[in-house]
Amino acid sequence: MRELRVRASTGRPPVQRLRVTIRGAVQGVGFRPFVYRLATDLGLVGWVSNTAQGLFIEVEGAPAHLEEFLRRLDQERPPRAALTSLETVLLEAAGFSTFEIRASDANGAKTTLMLPDIATCPDCLREMFDPADRRYLYPFTNCTNCGPRFSIIEALPYDRPNTTMRHFDMCADCRAEYENPLDRRFHAQPIACPRCGPRLALWDRAATVLATDDEVLRQAADAIREGAIVAVKGLGGFQLLVDARNGDAVQELRRRKHREEKPFALMYPALTLAAEHCEVSAAEAELLTSPEAPIVLLRRRSDAAVAAVVAPRNPYLGVMVPY
Repeated sequence: MRELRVRASTGRPPVQRLRVTIRGAVQGVGFRPFVYRLATDLGLVGWVSNTAQGLFIEVEGAPAHLEEFLRRLDQERPPRAALTSLETVLLEAAGFSTFEIRASDANGAKTTLMLPDIATCPDCLREMFDPADRRYLYPFTNCTNCGPRFSIIEALPYDRPNTTMRHFDMCADCRAEYENPLDRRFHAQPIACPRCGPRLALWDRAATVLATDDEVLRQAADAIREGAIVAVKGLGGFQLLVDARNGDAVQELRRRKHREEKPFALMYPALTLAAEHCEVSAAEAELLTSPEAPIVLLRRRSDAAVAAVVAPRNPYLGVMVPY
């Protein structure tokens, strides 16, 4: 980022206003909450808003504080943010009294970049497996650092009313987290919990509901162990799941998909289990556990307990971990 010096000189007011326009992947990464906390920490006033082109900031205060704001804006920005440009203009003070997150502006060409879905972060995973947490075992847990992005957005800017989450009204607890500047779910657009968010359900082919909530996972796992094919509606569509050790089940999936030999991907619950079937280097492990949670091609071990029809005549297996 280019350096901008903000200095007061003789005849100039001690308070100035700085307009900042940022373009790139800056929506869905917690950038507005970051700007809010940064500005309030420095005692600055003004506002920040999403636009169809990126992010727009107007902030005013002492010149030294504005300079510090720009420095930290670049150095401390959210890790998932990717800036393609940052433009600044120095203006006369407007007399703002507070700093706020304003409603988004959807006008103009829609050019901002949208992030892909982000794998569940360690903080959310800890909550999911904490019996004392209100999101215990809730599979749709997310925050500003993780969760669905591209798969749920229908229009820009990235705000809840422009996503499929608009169908779920926040409960009082989620609303309190969403509005708390110190909470990591501050302005997290997909925020949800068991009280107000999406719920699990298991359906048969006749559209009969067989189970709901926690019982869904138990029955689905039992069905997979018995050789059934289970369609799981995930963030970006349906995934068809079978037991990769069951050659007959895998072959039936091939028949139904008309997919004679193209390899199937394998999902492992942990890297330790993937390492039992594949050679996993440090770089490959880092990729597998990255926020993108991609499918990584790993060299198959000769004694891997995986049906041959998963990847016929192929020395590699496509491996992923839950996201």
